[in-house]
Amino acid sequence: MRARQSLFGVELDPLTMDETVERCLEAVRDGRKLEIGVVNAAKLVNMRRDQRLARAVAGCDLVLADGQAVVWAGRVLRAPLPERVAGIDLFLRLLGEAESAGMSVYFLGAKQDVLERMLLRVADRFPDLKVAGSRNGYFDDSEQESIADGIARSGAHMLFLGMTSPKKEIFTAAHGERTGARIVHGVGGSFDILAGVTKRAPEAWQRWGMEWLYRALQEPRRLGRRYVTTNAAFLLMTAREYFRAAASPAPANRSH
Repeated sequence: MRARQSLFGVELDPLTMDETVERCLEAVRDGRKLEIGVVNAAKLVNMRRDQRLARAVAGCDLVLADGQAVVWAGRVLRAPLPERVAGIDLFLRLLGEAESAGMSVYFLGAKQDVLERMLLRVADRFPDLKVAGSRNGYFDDSEQESIADGIARSGAHMLFLGMTSPKKEIFTAAHGERTGARIVHGVGGSFDILAGVTKRAPEAWQRWGMEWLYRALQEPRRLGRRYVTTNAAFLLMTAREYFRAAASPAPANRSH
């Protein structure tokens, strides 16, 4: 097992997609809970501003590099990560594995009409998948415990949260254990993508770390300024860490 890599003070698990999937399946088989956190450039920036979000991510059992920019920063800062483990790709892999192994899943998040469209598409793509239950992501904080109890009653092995940050991380930190699910994975806007509401960037854009630009072009008024601001902040964070490390004296060699 590889040691965790520290990046911007955040401990990340240097796992490949295949290794992550195997860890998840082992957790279900062994009856262990595994909370998964994923970070991209924007979330790492926001974690410095939002301590509640930072604590929630730090409390996850696995913290993975969701964004290509995080993998690149790891290389520059000598905290190498083997590859990007995109939240939506892990989501789809786990749905396929759950279908094959007879594991049940629960979907929590998105608007009701989006959730229903996604469920239809999931049923087409994974016809033998056992869906233990689902609920939209619009609820008051006072309802969180009862929602977690409902998930527990469903007996779902895997829980997927299609909610934005920091709501999904905070729900997971507060009630992940209560749900009884063995795998708890926050998948952000993946429900919208599976439902066909938003389009995912082509693979070439993903390889070049330009998914943010593809999303910004789809919703320039809502996302354009946000992505430019957070990406600039992330570049500045990386540059500061690089020059800080370069300025630090190398450890002295001791002769015996």
